[in-house]
Formats: sequence, structure tokens, C-alpha cells
Amino acid sequence: MGSNNFYTVRGYQTLKRRNKMLTSSMEDYMEMIYRICLKNGYIRINTLAELLNVQAPSVSRVVEKLKARKLINYEKYGVIQLTDKGKEMGAFLLKRHITVETFLKHLGVKETLMDTELIEHNISMETYEKMILFNLFMQRHPEILRKYNDFIREHEGMDQIN
Repeated sequence: MGSNNFYTVRGYQTLKRRNKMLTSSMEDYMEMIYRICLKNGYIRINTLAELLNVQAPSVSRVVEKLKARKLINYEKYGVIQLTDKGKEMGAFLLKRHITVETFLKHLGVKETLMDTELIEHNISMETYEKMILFNLFMQRHPEILRKYNDFIREHEGMDQIN
């Protein structure tokens, strides 16, 4: 690999960020807004802050940025609602989250939330699309997933990495 093709993790994140409309944090906000709006049609700042374990002033700053990107409608002290563009973005983000989480579960990862959150913001579209196909393959071929799970059980606790 040539020296121009390799970066540190931070370098790859910087390259990706240049091409992204939203930061990872903003994606988390959009995903949560979408989840709640699917149920209620709207969400309030304080509810969003509570669900994301952040302070309301932090939520207000991000909400203003999402509003500026025309992903949400929001008036100060009012409710947050998604625009059509926001609904499309939210649907993609939720699907990506579920795809990564399902992929990790297929691998046998028991506690997936933290890994899902870390991975979902840092994968390429190609990797994401391959995860979708892998999940679909495992869904259509449960016998292979059973064999893999049997294999995991046989080798749990053993040092098979090397």
C-alpha cells in the first residue's frame, strides 16, 4: 500500500467528515428524533435530552443546526418535527443502526449497543451494503447461522485467535 493510501483512524474520520452532511453526534440526534416521531409525530427538547443523556442546552444547539439543514421544523419552546428530507435521513440512519446491530448479533456479540454506535458512524456505504446482504443471507440460511453458533459454543473460552 502506498503512503498516500493509508491514514490513521482519525485521518479516515476526517476524510469521511468532509463528505458528510452531519456529524456522528448529529446523526445520533436525527436517529432518536426519527424513532420518537415514528410513534408520536414530534418530540420535545427535554425528552430528546433525557433519551440521549445530554443537557437541554446542548440539544438546542444541535436542533438549530438540524433546522438549518432543513431536516427538522422547530420553533423555540415548541415541538421538533421532521421535514420530508429529515424523515428520509432518519429512516436511513435507523436502518443502518439496525443493520449493524443485526450483523453483530449474527457474529455472536451479546452486548451490541456500544459497538453498534461506534461502528455505524464509521463504515463505508460498500461495507454497509455488504452487511445488509450478509444479514439477508443469514436470514435465508438459518442452518448456516446455527452451524456458526455451534462453532462459537465449541470454541468459547479457547485461545483460537492465533
